[in-house]
Amino acid sequence: MLAQLFDDARTFSYWLDRPVEDGLIEAAFARAMLGPTSGNCLPMRLVLVKSRAAKARLLACVSSGNAPKVTAAPVTAIVAYDRAFYEHLPRLYPHADARAWFTANEALAAETAFRNSSLQGAYFIVALRAEGLDCGPMSGFDNAKVDAEFFPDGRWRSNFLVNIGYGDRTRLHPRLPRLSFAEAARWE
Repeated sequence: MLAQLFDDARTFSYWLDRPVEDGLIEAAFARAMLGPTSGNCLPMRLVLVKSRAAKARLLACVSSGNAPKVTAAPVTAIVAYDRAFYEHLPRLYPHADARAWFTANEALAAETAFRNSSLQGAYFIVALRAEGLDCGPMSGFDNAKVDAEFFPDGRWRSNFLVNIGYGDRTRLHPRLPRLSFAEAARWE
């Protein structure tokens, strides 16, 4: 299983013409929601772009280099965050008045929403891999355009995109180098 999640997993840009069952993505979402976030705040929100009409709307927001990737992927997830995530905290974190931590501090709320939605997006990628799906996370899009198109009320904001499907392994380049422990970490 670790090989499926990490060693053999890759970032895909090319996709097989094979549909993805909605249930696999929903199962991955349920698992991703189990990952830890600060104060169980769970700010990640998803828009799963699958229809031709929705894809066309999203394509108008992505860079020219990413347009073919989005076009070919069976599903593209807009990983977003809820700017008012704290409204759910009375239910999600009932043993303290966690909502008050954020209603009085807009900067803390914004930082918490972005950071924790990034964590949840990473959990979502790992959960998708556990379901046997391949992923192509990416930036390379205009956040303001995505937000205007998909979140016009302003409550949700886009963080990053993830193309989802069955990747074409025949089109992968060799894995790029990674930093060693000694280069990227230290004990103190």
